[in-house]
Amino acid sequence: MRCNQCQATDTKVIESREVSDGESIRRRRECISCQSRFTTYERIEKPQLIVVKNDGTRQMYNREKLLAGLYRACEKTAVTSVQIEKLVNDVERALYSCGESEIPSHRIGEEIIERLATIDEVAYVRFASVYRRFKDLASFEKELSKMKTKS
Repeated sequence: MRCNQCQATDTKVIESREVSDGESIRRRRECISCQSRFTTYERIEKPQLIVVKNDGTRQMYNREKLLAGLYRACEKTAVTSVQIEKLVNDVERALYSCGESEIPSHRIGEEIIERLATIDEVAYVRFASVYRRFKDLASFEKELSKMKTKS
């Protein structure tokens, strides 16, 4: 592993621990040359998923794009970054376990919506309003009434 400060290749691992329910390992490293410390993450490489958009176009699955959308939906709520990471890990586990290399975007959205509803109602409504593209107040109210009947 190359040091991000001096670019030396000789580093040592100071601490390792599992994160994201054992899905990855966080390692604290120290550069032997300059004593700079930095963090790396080790994750199992999985086959690349292709997302089939509603218009039929295909693009590579992007975990960071999914996380960014969830962080926006969860802004100023009590949802923690650990909960968001766990949600994404759970969704990814479900997607990989289906055995398909091409996943419709609506399936990803539904997986997220289902889990987000149990974590935070405000974040759920924010995500659903973008994902389901509410065009008017009536469609928004319909979604809220569905939430009320579930609780």
